[in-house]
Amino acid sequence: MGKIALITGASNGIGMELAKIHAKSGGDLVLVARNLENLEKLKSELEKSHGVLVYLIRKDLSMLEAAREVYDEVKKQNFRIDYLVNNAGFGIFGLFYETDWTREQQMINLNITALTQLTKLVLPDMIKQKEGRVLNVASTAAFQPGPLMAIYYATKAYVLFFSEAIGEELRGTGVTVTALCPGPTSSGFQAVSDIFDSRLIKGKKLPSSKEVAEYGYQAMMNGRAVAIHGLVNYLMANSVRVSPRSLVLKMVRYMQEKN
Repeated sequence: MGKIALITGASNGIGMELAKIHAKSGGDLVLVARNLENLEKLKSELEKSHGVLVYLIRKDLSMLEAAREVYDEVKKQNFRIDYLVNNAGFGIFGLFYETDWTREQQMINLNITALTQLTKLVLPDMIKQKEGRVLNVASTAAFQPGPLMAIYYATKAYVLFFSEAIGEELRGTGVTVTALCPGPTSSGFQAVSDIFDSRLIKGKKLPSSKEVAEYGYQAMMNGRAVAIHGLVNYLMANSVRVSPRSLVLKMVRYMQEKN
């Protein structure tokens, strides 16, 4: 059996591409998502093309304790998780005082709670194994507040800071944590978030999910703490540190607004 990667949000976008990359390297997979039909297609493709084991768990990680249920299923199957990829997440566009709280609570549960709980459950096993890698998918949104996507930006800031902090705690254990910070990417995210017409997206040639996944997977394997995809994204993320916060807020809002 090859190294096993547990990947959430694996039914499309970056998560699906990460699964393909890992399978191509000869690794086995535990894939988690709500869309079982897409997962089954991916499982068939990867097992046929690469001869790897692909185990599917249909789960809505926006539900409280869903992460615990995923972990319990993994233990029941006696899988040793070598790589944990917390990729599942979504965003919501709109003025905070107008957006739907129920949907936002689901976003917080998915982007923060499920990611944190699953990491909490898997890390002790990795430490006992004296090796393991965690890839948490954050975003360039993590580097500044985000008017018109206030909660989404805040959740990604949490993912970044959480990942950096526990990565330092794990120094010397053989386990590394990587925060992948892509900018806007061609994936299903824009449709869910309703930001197709924002200045940030409209008319732009976005990097593919495959490009971002390849970059992120390599960063994880190299044990990098923070991986910002793309030179422009890297420069913009770091420029925030030396720019007046009032200016940053105005610029982010301008880019988020729809034409």
